[in-house]
Amino acid sequence: METRKALNKVNTKELAGMALLSAILLIGQVGLSFLPNVEIVSLLIYIYTQIYRKKVFFIIYVFVFLEGCIYGVGLWWFGYLYIWSILALIVLLHGKQQTPVLMTCVILGAYGISFGFLYSIPYFAAGGWAAGFSYWVSGIPFDLLHCAGNVAVSLICYRPLRSLLGRLKSQS
Repeated sequence: METRKALNKVNTKELAGMALLSAILLIGQVGLSFLPNVEIVSLLIYIYTQIYRKKVFFIIYVFVFLEGCIYGVGLWWFGYLYIWSILALIVLLHGKQQTPVLMTCVILGAYGISFGFLYSIPYFAAGGWAAGFSYWVSGIPFDLLHCAGNVAVSLICYRPLRSLLGRLKSQS
C-alpha cells in the first residue's frame, strides 16, 4: 500500500528514469554474468534505495520482470521477487540517506553471505526440508564469493556511483 502511494507521486520523467535504472540493473547483471557471484545489482539496489526510498520497489520489480522475460519464469524467479526487496527493506530500516563505505561493505557482505539461504526458501516450500537445506548448503561456496564480490564492488564503486546517481536525481 505504501509503495502504491509512493508511485502515485511519480511524474512521467521520474517514471522513465526509474525504468532506465531497472534496465541498468539488467545490463549490469547480464554483463557480469561470466563472473561467479560477482555482480553490481546488490550495490545498485542499495544506492537506488538510498536515493529513491520506497519508490525503489518499482525499479526492483521491473528488473525482476525483465529477467523473467529473458530467462523465463521458473522456481528461481520467485526468489528474486522477494530477495531484492529484502535488501531494500534493510536499507530503508537503516534510515540514513548515505552511509560510510565500510558500513555499506558490511551490509552488502552480510547480504551476499545470506543470499543463498534467503534464495533457498522457495526450495524449502516446494521440495521440503531436505531439498531446501541441500540447495542452501551446496551454494555456500558461491555465497562466500558473493560476499567477497559485494565487498570488493562496494569498495571500488560505492562512492562514485552514489555521487553520480545522487547528482542525476537532484537534476531531475
